[in-house]
Formats: sequence, structure tokens, C-alpha cells
Amino acid sequence: MTQPFELPHFYMPHPARLNPHVDEARAHSSEWAREMGMLEGSGVWEQADLDAHDYGLLCAYTHPDCDGPALSLITDWYVWVFFFDDHFLEMYKRSQDRVAGKAHLDRLPLFMPLDLSTPVPEPENPVEAGLADLWARTVPRMSQDWRRRFAVATEHLLNESLWELSNINEGRIANPVEYIEMRRKVGGAPWSAGLVEYATAEVPASVAESRPLRVLMETFSDAVHLRNDLFSYQREVEDEGENSNGVLVLETFFGCTTQEAADTVNDVLTSRLHQFEHTAFTEVPAVALEKGLTPDEVAAVAAYTKGLQDWQSGGHEWHLRSSRYMNENARGSKPWPGCSGMGTSAADVRALLATAGAERLRAYTHVPYQKVGPSQIPDIRMPFPLELSPHLDNARRSLRDWVDRMGILAEGVWDEDKLRAYDLPLCSAGLDPDATPEALDLSAQWLAWGTYGDDYYPLVYGHRRDLAAARLTTARLSDCMPVAGEAPLAPANAMERGLVDLWLRTTAEMTPEARRTLKDAINVMTESWVWELSNQLQNRVPDPVDYLEMRRATFGSDLTLSLCRMGHGPAIPPEVYRSGPVRSLENAAMDFACLLNDVFSYQKEIEYEGEIHNAILVVQSFFGCDYPTGLGIVHDLMSQRMRQFEHVVEHELPILYEDFRLTDEGRAAMQQYVADLRNWMAGILNWHREVDRYKADWLASRAHGFLPDRPPAVPVPALG
Repeated sequence: MTQPFELPHFYMPHPARLNPHVDEARAHSSEWAREMGMLEGSGVWEQADLDAHDYGLLCAYTHPDCDGPALSLITDWYVWVFFFDDHFLEMYKRSQDRVAGKAHLDRLPLFMPLDLSTPVPEPENPVEAGLADLWARTVPRMSQDWRRRFAVATEHLLNESLWELSNINEGRIANPVEYIEMRRKVGGAPWSAGLVEYATAEVPASVAESRPLRVLMETFSDAVHLRNDLFSYQREVEDEGENSNGVLVLETFFGCTTQEAADTVNDVLTSRLHQFEHTAFTEVPAVALEKGLTPDEVAAVAAYTKGLQDWQSGGHEWHLRSSRYMNENARGSKPWPGCSGMGTSAADVRALLATAGAERLRAYTHVPYQKVGPSQIPDIRMPFPLELSPHLDNARRSLRDWVDRMGILAEGVWDEDKLRAYDLPLCSAGLDPDATPEALDLSAQWLAWGTYGDDYYPLVYGHRRDLAAARLTTARLSDCMPVAGEAPLAPANAMERGLVDLWLRTTAEMTPEARRTLKDAINVMTESWVWELSNQLQNRVPDPVDYLEMRRATFGSDLTLSLCRMGHGPAIPPEVYRSGPVRSLENAAMDFACLLNDVFSYQKEIEYEGEIHNAILVVQSFFGCDYPTGLGIVHDLMSQRMRQFEHVVEHELPILYEDFRLTDEGRAAMQQYVADLRNWMAGILNWHREVDRYKADWLASRAHGFLPDRPPAVPVPALG
């Protein structure tokens, strides 16, 4: 069969190494698969299939340093996960039987109890038998924290197969952002990262959920999955009729050829590997210092990081050899990943190194404060009507009084003209048109506080290049939000004073658990401001995937959603909010709003503020394209996110209601939550169109540093 495209040059800086216990793992996994009922008679595999796939070789390449018993156990896990995938295809995807597929998936978490004394059901098929056996053999040597994280990753891997099945049922191809997010769960690389911990060292619980460790896992996951998409396109798309393949996703989104889509997928893959390296060398040491990790814990994180690198190299080498994938002529014609017996020429290696270096360097070469002219605003589709609160004028007066009381206009960052030009009560009036006067005042004040903080960090700390003071400010802001009734921090400036006031008024009637959720949302936002500042000091335009995901945080989306959810009470169970469809709904709404902001703020940020955190600039940097082309891509993505929002509401939420057996009250509450998100998007668009903050004439009339008649704000005092 003719290959649909030529495999690209892959960036692979670490050589693959082979575990010497490979034959032991092969023999053990073959015997184990037969014992579990996965071979002859299963209707899925024969012995010849298992031999051809050679998962022993995969695991020997991806875990080159562990001992024989550990390698055999890990290989069994991979036999199980690939069998699960093929079994699900044969039993449920080909027949498109979602009901039976869900019933199958619902039983599997029962075989992963955190406490091994908990009884498990009798296995009814090879998937259940294999999972029960593997769980019992694996978890005794791992901590409760690891068990919880690995069980969640396994459940995601299993349950999100329904998303793939739903897309096949509808003949629907995901948009790029949706695809990257869901592929992490469906593709199983977060699950693989858990087995890397088993093979190397367990990540300390104190940093396991931190941004640097999360980014290591996510960049590892994305690179593994995108690499697999390139090698498996022919089998998945042409043979199995799969819609979940990154090459197909980009081919559809850009309307380009398969070869162009494959090359772009490889560019994203390379960028994710660069992000992995950047995080490992800059953010991981910083969080280790911040959390006070012991030498042994630092060594564990280093071993885990190296294990993820080994997996990348070994996984690539396995793809080159496995009969499961499209790899004809790949080893002989491609100069990467090694120089021994690969038909490699020095010229090819030099050219590839130069290309990889140029891609990495491009992220650091943006020239700030370039004149770009007025922001070009495309025709933005908004299918939801705008409603405005009748209490808008009163909210404007209340905000002016509150800002004065907090001292926000006295620190050299904002003045009355900026406050008027930003007109944040107009945004609140659209976000929540049915709010009481008191609730609308509170909403406008939260928006003002968040916008002020977002302006304050780059102006005050970026101006001084003082990342340490920014981190200190972020820590103090967190201390302004007591959860269990303790006294808040004594405020030392307007930002702290405003947060203490808002926190006490907002959380007065909340449970400690609800306060913790809201505090976490605010911490995510303030910590993302430090991330932005760190990139600014390096003059580093972010990786596209990292940017889109962090943009939700810098925009304050988690805070806004937390405030939205408060009005719906216990009618919507927490597990519904955590479900894939609801997270997909929220992320689509957030991305639409964030990209919308980047479209309107392009001139303000690029020309007047020297900013690098703008989706259009990120696209320009990644593709090496001009402003109109970058704007066109961002506009298309924004439109796709709106269509996804509508798709989830129409197709996925009704299934969710049935899956969770929501009561009439719960369904009504979810419908109101959807209405809140619609108002949120319509209100944000209206605000951007109406306010002076982003208009060329107003921008040209303003000084964009500190206000000329007052000095920079004094740094906050040290923690005491």
C-alpha cells in the first residue's frame, strides 16, 4: 500500500537505548497474555499479532534501565492497554455500540481499589482479568498519592474512549485545541508517565501537581501522541476509519494537503519537546527550591525527567520497527534519530540541527514595540443575544467609590481616565444581566481587581525585572484568602487591600471546601501572571499549546467560572463539573473569550506594551507568518471553539444527563449554567467592542508606562 505522506525529519536529541532484559520481558508478556485470555479465542489477537507488535521491544526501549522483573511488569501493562484499545475497537467502535461500550468501561475502575483489601468483582473478560492482576502486582510498592494519580490517568484513558466513539458516530473531526486535550486522556501518555515513575523514581507529592511537573507530563504526552499520529495515520484513518488523528485534524482545520498537515504536526511535536526541555531546565529547579525538596527528592525528579526523555527516544525507535505502523523506508531515509547504520550523511545532520536550532531561536527573537497599526477586527460570529443589567449606572458609581477606598488609583498604574476607558461594570452587566445590584457591584469589583493585577505585574515587576518580588507578591496574595476562619494578612498595598475586602464579602457564607475551590482559582490566576513575567524577562514567545492553556489562567477564567458555579448549589454534583463534556464546554467558552481578547488587544499589547503573550503573535512566531495570516488562523480557531461549545450543548450534554441520571432540578441547573456561559461570551464581546481600552485613538493619547506625575509603587514588604 502506498504511504499517504513522507514521514518528516524528527527532532530526537537523546539516543535510544535497549534494556538488556528484553527477551525476558517478551517471554513473560506472551505467557501472561495467554493466561489472561487475550490470545487465541479472544476474537482480537492471535499469537502472531502479539509477536509482530513486540511490546517487549517497546518497553525495553522506553525503560532502558530498570531490572528484569520491573520491565516484565511494565510490558504486561502495555500488552493490556493495547489489547484494551484493540478490544474496544472490535467490540464497540466497529459496531458503534456506545451503550455497551459505556457499560464495559463503567466496571473497570472497580478493579483499581486504592486499598488492596477492598474486594473486586470476578473478571468477565480478558480486559478485566488483566487489569485486576496488574493492579494487585503493581500498587503495593507505590504510595497512596501515586495510586490515586495512576488510577485517575487509567480511568481517563478508558472513559475518554467514549469521546472517540461519539466522534465516530457523528462523523465529526475535532478542532486542534480539543484534540490535543482529549488525546492526552485517550492516548494514555499520562498513564505512561505513571509507569515511568514506577520504573525510575516516584515524584514527591509536594510537587506532583505543580505547573512544572504537570508541563513535563503534558509535553511528554503531546509529543508521544503526535509522533504516534504520524506513524499510525495510514492504519487509523485509511483502515479503521478513525477521526482522532492529529494529521487529519490539521488537514481538516487548515484545508491543506496530508503532507502539509503531517509536516505541521511534526513542527508542533518539536515545539512540545522544546517546551519540555525549557521546563526541565528553568521551571523544575525553581519549584524544587521553592518547595524545599531534599536532595533525594531532587534526585527523584531528575530520574523521572530522564525517564520521560528515554521514553521519547525509545518510543520513536519502536515505531520505526513495529509492524503496527507506517514506517516504510523511515529508518534508511531519515537522518535522525541516530548516526549508526542509518544511512546518515553529515550534511543531513547539519541541516537538521540548523533547522531545529532556528525553530528554537525564533521564539526568542521577537522585537518588542513594533508598530503594527490599529488592530484588525474580523467578523466575529456571536450566536447568543446580548442582555445588559439595568443596574449598570449604579455599578459604575459603586466601582468608582470602591477603587478610591482601596487606593488603586494612588499607585501609579491606573488613573481616572484608565478606569473610565476600561468601564468594567459594562462587562459585568453583560456577564450577569439578571444579577442583583449588590451582586453586580461585587462582580465589577472582582473584574477591576483582576484587571488591575494583570496590568500591575508587568508594569511594576517587569519594569524592574524583579521576578523574586513578583513571587513574593503572589505568595502574599494567597495569604489574603483564609479558608478555615483564620485572620487574613494585614494588607500592605491596594492590590492586597482589594483582595482582602472582596474575599471577606464573597466567602462569608461559604463552606471551607467552597472557599478552597475559589482560592485555588485565584491562585491559578496570580501564579500565571508570574509565568507571563518570566517569559517576558526572557523575551520568549510561548509554545502555542502552552500559551493557549495558560491563557485561560491569565485571563482569570477559572475565577469567573468559580463565581458562576456558586449560584447553582448542590443540584449539579461535583463529578458532573469534572466530566469531560462539561470541561470541554467550559474550555471552549474560555478559549473563545481569550482569543477574542487577543484579537482586540493586538495593537495595545504588541505596539504599546512590548507584550509577547498574544495568540496572534504566538501563531506568527510559530508559523513564521505575517499579521493578517496569524489573525486569520486565530479567528478560525476562535470560530471553531464557538462551534464546539454549541456541539457540546446539543450533542454531549443530553448524553451526560443520562449517564449521570441527573434529576429535573439538576438538568435545569445545568441549563442555567449553559445560559450563564452564553451570557459570559456575549457580554465579553460587547465589552471589547465598546470600551476605549483597545481603540487606536485612545491608545495613541496615553502614556503606557507609569503615570508621569507619580513614582512606581513601593514593593510589598517581606513576609513576616
